[in-house]
Amino acid sequence: MSDLTATLRTLHHGRHPDDPLVLPGPWDAGSARALADAGFPALATPSAGVAASLGVADGEVPADEMFAAVARIARAVPVPVSADLEDGYGLPAAEFVERLLETGAVGCNLEDTDRRTGRLVDAREQADRLAAVRAAAGDALFVNARIDSHLRGAPEEDALERARLYAEAGADCVFPILAPVEWLAGIGEAAGLPVNALCRGTEFTPAELGRLGATRITFGPGLYKRTMAALGPIAEELRGA
Repeated sequence: MSDLTATLRTLHHGRHPDDPLVLPGPWDAGSARALADAGFPALATPSAGVAASLGVADGEVPADEMFAAVARIARAVPVPVSADLEDGYGLPAAEFVERLLETGAVGCNLEDTDRRTGRLVDAREQADRLAAVRAAAGDALFVNARIDSHLRGAPEEDALERARLYAEAGADCVFPILAPVEWLAGIGEAAGLPVNALCRGTEFTPAELGRLGATRITFGPGLYKRTMAALGPIAEELRGA
């Protein structure tokens, strides 16, 4: 286990509910440097933000391009980087782990939606996938297991079962993306692991999500979108100069 992996794992534990781990999402080397320079202890790339920066839709970035983008980000900063790698691109577990660690990233999101069909993967099948990734990585990789139950219209009971299975498979954290905040505490209890919540900046602050049961806060492509929105007025100013 590298020092960066150990740091990332440690950052998820012993936190006060008012102080969840806030991991902003860089989309390229420049944004990663800016966020690290601002004092964030770790970063988490969003697949949608990286895709937008490459000019394609989320889910359409080829694996080679995503790994290359993650490598540029990881090389640019001295802090741990976790990478959103969708469903793993269909790669065998050992190859997936090898390619990810070669980028310099020390963590990953793996989702349980099949990119090809848009449907939830069977919970036990996904647990087996996570167990294979854990076996290939040992303790060298922090695995954030995304739970897409609510996103795909499945009930809370499905999310709780997935949380239990993914924890047993060796996940370090679970990520019930877009789940109602009322689910967070129960999912954390079911998994016995830190819980990642997505902050969209409209209803709840990171501290509020922490008090509701989240240990880790990420933002998806939110920072990329805010940055592009801020660029608009600058472009208008330059065009009128």
